[in-house]
Amino acid sequence: AAGCDAVHPGYGFLAENAALAEACADRGLVFIGPPVEALRLAGDKVAARQTMQAAGVPVVPGTFEAASDPTELRAAADEIGFPLLIKACGGGGGTGMRKVAAADALDAALEEAEAEAGSAFGDASVYIEKLIAPVRHVEVQVLADSHGTVIALGERECSIQRRHQKVIEESPSPVVDGEVRERLCTAACDAARAAGYVNAGTVE
Repeated sequence: AAGCDAVHPGYGFLAENAALAEACADRGLVFIGPPVEALRLAGDKVAARQTMQAAGVPVVPGTFEAASDPTELRAAADEIGFPLLIKACGGGGGTGMRKVAAADALDAALEEAEAEAGSAFGDASVYIEKLIAPVRHVEVQVLADSHGTVIALGERECSIQRRHQKVIEESPSPVVDGEVRERLCTAACDAARAAGYVNAGTVE
């Protein structure tokens, strides 16, 4: 209605909404952000894990299929080993995520995670990842164009968090040396290419 030819969605919320990007494309507007396919992939953690594994990008050990059958999840959990995380396939920000220290806590945690994920995202499906602790949350900033060029701009230390939300980000990370930085940046660029990513993005 305003006669715009492009839409910049800001950050978070609509910036990560594939439906908005698709609506812009349908109306001939430029969505200043990732392609629809990359947004859909980022919103489905299981599909993202499958894509990254196929591209040779390191991923945390865990399941690669959405599951709701407690028997299947128990078998997978025994194979992965405790402690572990139950995580919602969709969404983020720690919603639908539960830490499980031992097998006897799995069923209750699964029920809680599925209920929370279903309520928050309309999708109760979950998967399991190995809980790695202690751990640092480090992410890499990437820029990608529509011609296949992807560059990494370095890493950020994001380990200081409250309720799984970052409070402080520091760049460069004080705990990353040159060798690790090179490996992180290479993996981040490989991940962005595998996802068909375009524009500015973050690989965690």
